[in-house]
Amino acid sequence: MNPLLHTITLLADIRKLERGSLDSEMASDPHSTLDWKALFRVPGFPFFFFAMFVSLFGTGMNFAGVTWYVLGATHSTVKVSLIVILVTLPGLVVPPFGGVLIDRVDRRYLGVTLDAARAVIVLGTAALAYMGRLSMWELYSMVFLLGVGFAVYWSTTNALVQELVPREQLLTANATVLIAVQGGMTAAGALVGFTFDRAGLAGILGIDGTTYLISAVCLLLLRHGYHAPQDAHNTRLVSAAPTIEAPPEMSEPSLMRTDEDLFAPSRVFADIAEGLTYLQQQPRVLALGITYACMMAGVISANVLVVALAKDLLATGPGGYGYIEMGWAFGAIVGGLAASAAARKRPYRVLVMALAILAAGHTLFPFARTLAAAVAMNALFGVCRALVGVLTQSSIMTTVPRRLMGRTQSAFSVMATVLQVIMSFALGWFAQHVSLSAAFVLLGTIYGGGVIAALRARTLSINPQGTPTPAAG
Repeated sequence: MNPLLHTITLLADIRKLERGSLDSEMASDPHSTLDWKALFRVPGFPFFFFAMFVSLFGTGMNFAGVTWYVLGATHSTVKVSLIVILVTLPGLVVPPFGGVLIDRVDRRYLGVTLDAARAVIVLGTAALAYMGRLSMWELYSMVFLLGVGFAVYWSTTNALVQELVPREQLLTANATVLIAVQGGMTAAGALVGFTFDRAGLAGILGIDGTTYLISAVCLLLLRHGYHAPQDAHNTRLVSAAPTIEAPPEMSEPSLMRTDEDLFAPSRVFADIAEGLTYLQQQPRVLALGITYACMMAGVISANVLVVALAKDLLATGPGGYGYIEMGWAFGAIVGGLAASAAARKRPYRVLVMALAILAAGHTLFPFARTLAAAVAMNALFGVCRALVGVLTQSSIMTTVPRRLMGRTQSAFSVMATVLQVIMSFALGWFAQHVSLSAAFVLLGTIYGGGVIAALRARTLSINPQGTPTPAAG
């Protein structure tokens, strides 16, 4: 064979291998990614799906209602940013210890406890609002306590998905959960403005508290018995054998412990250190986590600006704000449905493109001078958010060992929280003291950081010889 032709053929084969390994990271079995019926035959998953739907329906109404109430009462985007900061601030401290808890106790019971606690907090605040005795500091306290619960709850549910669903169905499961989440947000977006006009803040909070109770019941019915994450291993052994999630090159470290010292402070900090060591040794997982953190930071902190866009720039009432939020959620559902197909066709290219659209689109968002344009743009952003979330989470779940999932997710939650707190305050300050347009430009930069992290993850997925790394296989 001609040497030049042989070289070209060899390079083409390497590129095919590259594309194949990238696809396999995010969809380990592309033929099973669209098997929705099989997913809902997984024991307990229908209860989990409905729990997420109803819980996020209430959360969506709560966040939109409280945000609109604070802006109307204070006329300050800085005060609105304080709401976002308070709900995310616990994520700086709680997740490291919450991650250890997630990896030690039954994740179902932990989710039920968190739902029940949040229901009590929100319903108590709703009662104060109904009696006309709710002060601003009490509302801020509710938001902060909900942030404490959310700092553990989201990582708990992500770890529970990995625990419930077979590895080959994780992509479909992540897309389906995102549809449940955004479906709940869609319904909330459609109703929040009208509910606020008729029932006020007390009605909004009453609905949210009730949804937490319903979600707790669904999680309780998910399965029977106590299932701790460590039950899959013999906790009396000094070392553990490799798992499916951890290939032989990444065998489980010898940190299996006896039950007597399970909750000793030294072991808690040792578990935290183990999770950090894992991320240090797996830069591709870390890059994917940073990508996800940048996306989530942009999504959460954007609420500071979207409510100001609706009220001050577009001059719409709560109903208009609800339509904008509904556009986002509707787009996210579409993105969730499309994620399976995207994962089978160059997922990293889709990931980078979606983040680039979020970066450029939010920079141009204040030029949407009509409500229809704002709804359409937010729907596009919802599609991109869904693609980024499903692709990154699915890749993380197929790579990270199951018993480390809580700590890994919690570490990413801390990253996202740091970015959210900084961005929320900065966006509120820029919107109030500089201009709303400048604040949206700043928002676009956080998504730009996600683009850089995604490109880094793609580079780390292939070693210099063009073969998959052990973590990527």
